[in-house]
Amino acid sequence: MNKIKANKRTLIRWKVYIDRARMYIGYIQFLMIGFVLLEAYKDTQLGQLIFDNLIISTPILFVLFIGLSLIIGRLDTVFGFREEELRNSSSSNPVMRELLMKIDELTEEVRELRKDK
Repeated sequence: MNKIKANKRTLIRWKVYIDRARMYIGYIQFLMIGFVLLEAYKDTQLGQLIFDNLIISTPILFVLFIGLSLIIGRLDTVFGFREEELRNSSSSNPVMRELLMKIDELTEEVRELRKDK
């Protein structure tokens, strides 16, 4: 087996892989929380209805989960939370900040050149 290189780029790539996996694990955790919530209501009338008819209630709950997830995602898009999160993240990124400064400098130079004409 080849020697594993543990340089900065490799560690960052591994971190990205872990972050991606964490996102998928979050989906599983969300579903598990749903099942724990259902288990807590098992002794109620609604819980008994769900657990007595698992063949019917499982697909309904799955479609309901997907539907609610899509609605929450749509609301996130409508209210612009993701864009603002990315904007804040980008402004704290030194590489992105440097690029924005260069773009501002170039924009100012273009304005000056247009004035001179």
